[in-house]
Amino acid sequence: RATFLSLATIGVGGLIGAAATLPPLGFAVLPSFMGEGVKTHDVDLGPISNFPENEYVIATYLENPDAGEVSRRTAFIRNNGRTEDGIPSFTAIYSRCVHLGCPVQPNGPIDEQAKKEVNGIELRPVLAASFGCPCHGGLYDSEGNRSAGPPVRSLDRFEFSIKDGNLILGRVFSVGNV
Repeated sequence: RATFLSLATIGVGGLIGAAATLPPLGFAVLPSFMGEGVKTHDVDLGPISNFPENEYVIATYLENPDAGEVSRRTAFIRNNGRTEDGIPSFTAIYSRCVHLGCPVQPNGPIDEQAKKEVNGIELRPVLAASFGCPCHGGLYDSEGNRSAGPPVRSLDRFEFSIKDGNLILGRVFSVGNV
C-alpha cells in the first residue's frame, strides 16, 4: 500500500510538471521548426517628397490594418539624398530597442506643427541627434549604432523600396554595426 501511494504521488507530480512545462516549451520551440516567422506586410509611406533630405521623420502606421492597433509600428526614416547612380537612398530604423524591445525615442525636438497624416500614416519631422531607450538606458547614435547601455548591437533596420515614387517599407532585419 505504501509503495502504491508513493508511486501514485510521483505519477501525479510528473503529470502536473508536464502540464505546466510542455505548453510554454511548445510555444517557445515549435515555431522555429514550423517555418513560421514574424509575418510583415509591406507598407506604403507615400511619396518620397514627404521625407526631406538629411532629416529624420517619425512614421507611425498600422502594419496590418486588419489586426488593428496591435500592429501599430514606428519607424525613423531619413532621406539620404541620391546615390551617384541617381537612386534614392534612405535610412529606415525600427523603433524597438534590441535589448528588451522597449520603444526607442529620438533625442531631439519633434516638430508637432509640421505633422502630416497621409492614408492613415502619421509623419512627424524630428531633429534626432541620437536615439535613447528610456527603460534601461540604452543609447544609440544618429545612425542607430549602439553608444551606451545594455544593448549589444545596433538598432534593427527596415528593408525598403521605391515604387512609383513612393517609399515602401518591408521587413525588419538585424545589423551588428552600420
